[in-house]
Amino acid sequence: MGKDNKKKKSGLLTRIFLILLSFICVVFLAGVGLFWFYAKDAPKLTDRALDATVSSKLYTQDGELFEDLGAEKREKITANELPKTLEDAIVSVEDRRFYKHIGIDPIRIIGSALSNLTSGGLQGGSTLTQQLIKLSFFSTNASDQTLKRKAQEAWLAVKLEQKKSKQEILTYYINKVYMANGLYGMETASEIYFGKKLAELSLPQTALLAGMPQAPSAYDPYQHPEQAKKRRNTVLYTMLQNEKISQTEYDNAVNTPIDNGLQEMKKEDDNSKIVDNYVKEVINEVQEKTNKNVFTDGLAIYTNLDLGAQKHLYEIVNTDNYVHYPDDQMQVATTLIDVHTGQVKAQIGGRHVADDVSFGMNLAVNTSRDFGSTVKPITDYGPAFEYLKYSTGRMISDAPYNYEGTSTPVGNWDNRYFGMLTLRQALYLSRNVPAVKLFNEVGSEKVSAFLKNLGIEYSTIHQSNAISSNTEKQDDTKYGASSLKIAAAYAAFANGGTYYKPQYVNKIVFQDGTEESYSPDSHIAMSPETAYMVTDILKDTITKGTGTNAQIFGLYQAGKTGTSNYTDEEYAKLGTSNGVYPDILFAGYTPNYAISVWTGYNKKMTPVTSASSHVASDIYRELMQYVSANVENNDWKLPDGLIRSGGELYYKDQNTPQMTAPSPTIPSSSVMQPADNWTTTSTTTLSETNSATSESTVETSSEALSSSSQNKSNSPSSTSESETPKTTNTSSETASSSLPPTQKNSESQANSNQSTNHSISSGT
Repeated sequence: MGKDNKKKKSGLLTRIFLILLSFICVVFLAGVGLFWFYAKDAPKLTDRALDATVSSKLYTQDGELFEDLGAEKREKITANELPKTLEDAIVSVEDRRFYKHIGIDPIRIIGSALSNLTSGGLQGGSTLTQQLIKLSFFSTNASDQTLKRKAQEAWLAVKLEQKKSKQEILTYYINKVYMANGLYGMETASEIYFGKKLAELSLPQTALLAGMPQAPSAYDPYQHPEQAKKRRNTVLYTMLQNEKISQTEYDNAVNTPIDNGLQEMKKEDDNSKIVDNYVKEVINEVQEKTNKNVFTDGLAIYTNLDLGAQKHLYEIVNTDNYVHYPDDQMQVATTLIDVHTGQVKAQIGGRHVADDVSFGMNLAVNTSRDFGSTVKPITDYGPAFEYLKYSTGRMISDAPYNYEGTSTPVGNWDNRYFGMLTLRQALYLSRNVPAVKLFNEVGSEKVSAFLKNLGIEYSTIHQSNAISSNTEKQDDTKYGASSLKIAAAYAAFANGGTYYKPQYVNKIVFQDGTEESYSPDSHIAMSPETAYMVTDILKDTITKGTGTNAQIFGLYQAGKTGTSNYTDEEYAKLGTSNGVYPDILFAGYTPNYAISVWTGYNKKMTPVTSASSHVASDIYRELMQYVSANVENNDWKLPDGLIRSGGELYYKDQNTPQMTAPSPTIPSSSVMQPADNWTTTSTTTLSETNSATSESTVETSSEALSSSSQNKSNSPSSTSESETPKTTNTSSETASSSLPPTQKNSESQANSNQSTNHSISSGT
């Protein structure tokens, strides 16, 4: 009977064991099945995902770092640069069986499972390989640590161990981890925290960094030095336990102050808003040249940015310290170019941009607005001097005139006509009729060729483009004009006829150490004679024409005003046509720099009024004065192919016909030699007195013209357009046309201008 009971008991135990074994097998098989079910959808294991992205660094023209592009600021090391001390520290504290497991550690998994059964979580058990997988492919949020995620993480860890060496895996990890204070990668932290490479760190410094990835913010030595010290000492203890350091080394290290060698955290200058538009164009240029991603590919990008000029321009545009703006909504687009290289030195394409906007619309490169009469030198007068060999003294009629082949009249901005004018007078007084006539005399084909040489194109050019950059179709960058394009075109006048394609970047250094340098693309756009003739007239625009508000004491410069029109229908909607404009502009240059300024509103139907017509030239003046302070101030030299006679310029080989109508009298301002100690830090002559000086100067000159020439427009002889006679053959310059205004002259002119208060109309 006893034996039977024993048999029964033994059989029961066997059955229980078999049932349990079967249950375990079923659970195991179910687990394996579930594991494979989850694992089959795991992300693809790629080197690109494993490799840490590296931000690109942007440098100014002086080699100063001004922007770090990328979501993660990171410096990387290679596997052969991995310090042995750091390797021992990380493995000791994070994964002591790292060199023995296959990517997952069953012993740690069992321990973690027991812990999770009691805590209800899904924590622990992760090897360094699994941590790298998590950093590379998955979210690090605790709420995302599901069974599916864990299965995929384990599967990818095993695959990674088969593909990469332990040294490579550890290097990936070191380059990936977050190290507090916006820093990624231990090399980055080493350079910022201690000012040294990882290989140069002491044992306690190395241990500090090795312990931070578990809780970077909690172990931040700047914010939480006590917690950081405890964590560092824990790392040192594990190294001692694993026989990676001696007792003496341990004792010395734990007694080292946590701030030993720690550098003061430097607060970075946040230039992001100041350089936002410029950086956007840098990104576009780099991607066009290299097809690299500046946010992840770790490039060192050397730009042409003059950070001082950029900061000053930002202040001019976004404060009222230099220029009086009508409101905060007025927008501005400005570009500064070195005329000898085409390098873009500063650029802003918006005003009062919201703090949460990055790389937004850059109005400085956008061509959807009209640049008005700033196109006259490049569309009408430049081509006439280049192709037809006209002189500045050639006579042209400013009288009622229709666009060729139409019954549509060409209107002057003041609705008046001055009869016979020299080309010089017609341009510096910004008359529309002569401009359209010149366009037609040159012909649209040659005009288009001249413009293309200056980087400006129209899908179809029209006669109206003689006085306007407006196009029927806009693609925002290709056709028409922009602040960038006008500055680059005017730079060709400034340097004697060479066009340089605008350039933001001069060198790129890639992560592998190779580099590419970029020379400016350039070509001859016009003869030196053409460039000089246009410049000579545009100097008059500033001294006695429509641009007197741009005068800077003693500075040799040339420039042109510009305004655009509304249509009759738009004027009707506005309820007025008096003193309202969609766009007001100024473009000018010295022998060193070219600047183009656009002002207006985002909505075209919000007009700029005549009371604010000075803003564009004010911006130009303030910026040009700043950048010209420490450069040579030399006048342009008369080319060999020209002579000056009676204040006008002629080609030497030109047979000039006799004038058939007397030239009208233009009020001229007395111009004196600049002071020997000239400096552009002197007070601008008109900055305090004439917010509307350019308008009043135009009207004063116009009234004088009207009295002397209006009657002549009706005489037969006045319709003749010819060259003025050469009274002497001399190549010497006359002081009255070559030298900049003095302060005395500018003040007297400003005072006389205060007696009239007329406004600029469209087309100036």
